[in-house]
Amino acid sequence: MVQRMKVALVLTLGVLAVSTSAIFIRLAFESASVYNVGFSLVIAASRLSLASLILLLTSLTPRKSQELQQQANFNYTAFYYAVGAGFCLALHFATWITSLTYTSITASTTLVTTNPIWVTFITWLWLKEKPTFLTLLGIGIALAGGITISLSSSSIDTSSQPLLGNFLALVASWAASFYLLLGRESQRRGLSISKYITVAYTTSALVLLPVPFFVGASYINYPSLVYFYIALMALIPQLIGHTSFNWATRVMSPIIVTLVLLFEPIGASLLGYLIFKEVPKPLELVSAVVILVGVALAILGTRRIT
Repeated sequence: MVQRMKVALVLTLGVLAVSTSAIFIRLAFESASVYNVGFSLVIAASRLSLASLILLLTSLTPRKSQELQQQANFNYTAFYYAVGAGFCLALHFATWITSLTYTSITASTTLVTTNPIWVTFITWLWLKEKPTFLTLLGIGIALAGGITISLSSSSIDTSSQPLLGNFLALVASWAASFYLLLGRESQRRGLSISKYITVAYTTSALVLLPVPFFVGASYINYPSLVYFYIALMALIPQLIGHTSFNWATRVMSPIIVTLVLLFEPIGASLLGYLIFKEVPKPLELVSAVVILVGVALAILGTRRIT
C-alpha cells in the first residue's frame, strides 16, 4: 500500500511537472518577443543542455563515480540504442517547441501525446506484435479526433499557421515514439535508467546545440526572463517530470505510465487558460477529449510489451 501511494505521488508530480512545459515555452516566447523556428531551436537546445549538464555534474560525485567504476563493463549495443534515442529526443523537442509558435497549447499538447498510437504501429511492424481490435478501434477514434482538432484550430488565428503547427506536433509525437522504444531496448540490454537518461539527454543536447546557428539564431542577447524560463524548463518538466515517469516504469507497467501521461494536455490547457486566458474553441475541446479516449482505448487494447 505504501509503495502504491509512493508511485501515485510520483506520477502526480510527474504530470504536474510536464504540464508546465508548454507554459514556460510560451512565456519564453513572449519575454523575447520572438516567434520563429530559430528561437524555438534555441529553447530546445538550451533546455536539454542544462538538464544534461546537471546530470553529468551529479554523476561526478564520489558515490556516482564509484557506481560507474563498478559497472564499467556494459553492453555497447545498449549505449548505441541510447544514442539513437537521443537523436529522436532532439527531433521531438525541436518540432514540438516549434509547433507552439503556430498552433494553440491545447492542439499541440494533445497531438504530441498521441505517441502510444504510433508505438503500436511501430511495434507491429518492427517487433511483429499484432494489435488487438480494441487497439485498432482506439487508433481510428484518435485519428478522427486529430483531423477534427486540426480543422478546428485552423480557424483560431489566421495570422499563424495552425495546420503546420499541428503537423509539427505529430512529428514530435512520432519522434517520441521511437525515443520510447529505443529507450526500452537500451534498458533491456543492461543500461540503467540513470545512465540511459544521461546518454540520451547529452546526445540530444549535442545534436541541437549547433542547429540554431544554421538558421541565424543566437543564444545571447535575450531578456533575463528568457533564461529564467529555460532554467525552469530544464528543472521542472525535464528533470522532475521526465525522471518521475522513467522511475515509474521501473516499478509498474509502462502502459499505465503512458496512460497517466494523457493528463498532460488537460493540465497544460488549464494552465494556459489561467495564465494566458487562452480559451479553447468548443470543437477543439471536444476533439481533445476524442483523442484522449482513442489513445486510452489503444493503450488498454495493446498486449503488454515485456
